Amino acid sequence: MQQQTRLKDAPWIEGLTFRGFRGETDYPLMARIIERSDEFDQIKEVSSVEDIQRSYSHLTNCDPYQDMLFAEVNGETIAYCRAYWRQQPDKNRVYWHLGVLLPEWRRKGIGRVMVKWSEQRLREIAADHPHDGERHFQVFGAETQAGKEVLYLSEGYEPIRYEFEMDRPLDDGLPDVPLPADLELRPVLDDHIRPIWDAMSEAFRDHWGYVPPTEESYQEWIEWRCFNPKLWMVAWDGDQVAGMVLNFIDVLENEKYDRMRGWTEFISVRRPWRRRGLAKALIAESFHFLRGLGMEEAALGVDTQNLTGALRLYESLGFEKVMQWTVYRKNME
Repeated sequence: MQQQTRLKDAPWIEGLTFRGFRGETDYPLMARIIERSDEFDQIKEVSSVEDIQRSYSHLTNCDPYQDMLFAEVNGETIAYCRAYWRQQPDKNRVYWHLGVLLPEWRRKGIGRVMVKWSEQRLREIAADHPHDGERHFQVFGAETQAGKEVLYLSEGYEPIRYEFEMDRPLDDGLPDVPLPADLELRPVLDDHIRPIWDAMSEAFRDHWGYVPPTEESYQEWIEWRCFNPKLWMVAWDGDQVAGMVLNFIDVLENEKYDRMRGWTEFISVRRPWRRRGLAKALIAESFHFLRGLGMEEAALGVDTQNLTGALRLYESLGFEKVMQWTVYRKNME
């Protein structure tokens, strides 16, 4: 995309211009915008330059040179947005876009014009796709991002799904839950990693919004800074993976927010082994394991409308909501 000095319907702000993606030199600028925005929005996450570089080296259905827009004021980068899309097994296509804007430049019309740009770009992409399923724009936001909610609702989006970030202390009241009979935990070896990934992908087919993972997704996952198979709890039935909790510890986040938190995530059980208490047993075992590593709390994310009853399970294990995220959708047609 060629650099622009003006977009249609852009607000009049002295020095405001828009441009396209410039490559790796934009990563530090993006990290700075994310960090300052997250601090303002009370989102306790870390997105380092290295994290962004890893993610952008494995993008699918997104060309950042065509599908990103940056806003600058007098040469200072203050915002960016990105458009991408995913096709579900039922042939429905979801056209995602995201945007990050420095707090001091919000509520001036910049975010709105960038949403409109993203939608227009996604319409151009969708024009080359067959009309064999539903098409939706989709975005998300945290409950602390009130401005995003107002913007999305005013642009015709509706909340359709809610996710919780939850945590619980790793205190002396940890549950002991036995593993179902005939299943066993084994240390993860290198040649287990791909079968574990495949089993997890199979289990998640039943989840809302499932999109088949790509090879790029796999490569991004194994390059992730929190990837540590030594922390995983994987249950086997003979040579078959039955279920898993792929624990991780985000050292950078723990250091920044002065906490000792372990994540009990990627919780999944394949169909033949469901309704036997396997997920509960693996999570309980993870509690003891993480506490043994010095962690003081466990955390996870959950789709609150998950039909497997995941939210009820996590609440029964002592998890409580600390943050809500909302998925918003608008019909493209």
